[in-house]
Amino acid sequence: MSARVVVITGASSGFGALTARAVAAGGDIVYAGMRQTATRNAGAVAAAADYRVEHAVDLRAIELDVNDQASVDAAVAEVLAEHGRIDVLVHNAGHMVVGPAEAFTPEQLAEIYDINVLSTQRVNRAVLPSMRERGAGLVLWVSSSSVKGGTPPYLAPYFAAKAGMDSLAVSYAGELARWGVETSIVVPGSFTSGTNHFAHAGRPADAAVEAAYESRYAGLMEQVGEKLAALAPPDADASMVASEIARIIALPAGQRPFRVHVDPVDDGSEAVSEVADRIRGDFLARVGLADLLTT
Repeated sequence: MSARVVVITGASSGFGALTARAVAAGGDIVYAGMRQTATRNAGAVAAAADYRVEHAVDLRAIELDVNDQASVDAAVAEVLAEHGRIDVLVHNAGHMVVGPAEAFTPEQLAEIYDINVLSTQRVNRAVLPSMRERGAGLVLWVSSSSVKGGTPPYLAPYFAAKAGMDSLAVSYAGELARWGVETSIVVPGSFTSGTNHFAHAGRPADAAVEAAYESRYAGLMEQVGEKLAALAPPDADASMVASEIARIIALPAGQRPFRVHVDPVDDGSEAVSEVADRIRGDFLARVGLADLLTT
């Protein structure tokens, strides 16, 4: 078959950059979406270009700021102008924050929700019309095991946003099914190597409240990080997520899984998700909407 046209958001580093390379290595045309390509992420653009030459793949960095509708629209228009279609959209862009929930202002929570949830709506509204018109496509969402698994404190705003994104993905799956557009949700667990989540994490604006919590929870995140690292197998790396995404994209249409976990630590998310997805399927069947389900 001909090469698929794949757009990946948040592809300057971490899961996104690894996924862009893994998918391109499979022979597809990959647009690695990232913001500030001429400034902050110029190095990431250069790295993608070097990878393209070194491995003889079609990997292209593209300016795509998921928090700016004009930027999203321009990027999608550019891809459609060059190829006439987008076969796969990967929702990967996201941002983590760390600290006691009370110390974050409501405005900060709105910002993290904007980055992790509303951004997917901006991109969907730009990409989905062409997929629906063609009656084909795959929307792949990078969720988090925090949505249904065991979760430590101090990550509440991020966890809440990922839960919102996951719920949106589940609803979209049913609404896109009759258009011939597939949905896959990839659920990574906690990876302590291969991503910049913690290194680039935001902090609470209310330093006084944060300090008050530190008096009772001193060094909490360091303790959690050490425990997670100890639980993870020696070979656990973020590239596992990229490889799984690439595998799903390469599957024939109609054979892609609805949800897959990549969680070496096993925080329980997979067990809970299996029940939740089964109950959803049973309910849709009871109300006569079984055709909206995917595998």
